[in-house]
Amino acid sequence: MSKVSIFFAEGFEEIEALTVVDLLRRCGIEAEMVSITGSLTVTSSHKVCVTMDKLFEETDFSETDMLVLPGGMPGTRNLEAYEPLMKLVDEFYENGKYVTAICAAPSILGHRGMLKGRRACSFPEFESHLEGAEVTHNSVEIAGNIITARGMGCAIDFGLAIVTAFQGKEAADALADKIVYQK
Repeated sequence: MSKVSIFFAEGFEEIEALTVVDLLRRCGIEAEMVSITGSLTVTSSHKVCVTMDKLFEETDFSETDMLVLPGGMPGTRNLEAYEPLMKLVDEFYENGKYVTAICAAPSILGHRGMLKGRRACSFPEFESHLEGAEVTHNSVEIAGNIITARGMGCAIDFGLAIVTAFQGKEAADALADKIVYQK
């Protein structure tokens, strides 16, 4: 079974993070909510408190297939400031494992040089941070082991792109039908 770690920092965007968790779990993909705050309860940018599955420092990522970085402010800045997570992101990228981000969070990948020569998208205000990327206005971009998405309104497309990466387009289309999602 595939395993995905979704990272939560204070000020995360709840729809971007929890939509991914929901869609993956519906498909039987293990979606682990990981706090980088030292607390199992993390508060979103809109003051919604969510209980995590694990703390970063107590998690073994050796069986993890994908990292997901939700956006939100100040959540994105908090993710990028957490050096243990950035070391993990670098390790996944260097080993060709999936690294994904939505909304403001693709800026993290841009700052780390991971988007050079790739198609990528982000929240419009963060497009200048997609260093070296061919910036698009598509809802989602899949460029090898990197998946980026524009924002909250693209959260379902982002989650379905992740499902496609692990289970194929037919499974993602079946899930879209099941949740009555029409693009």
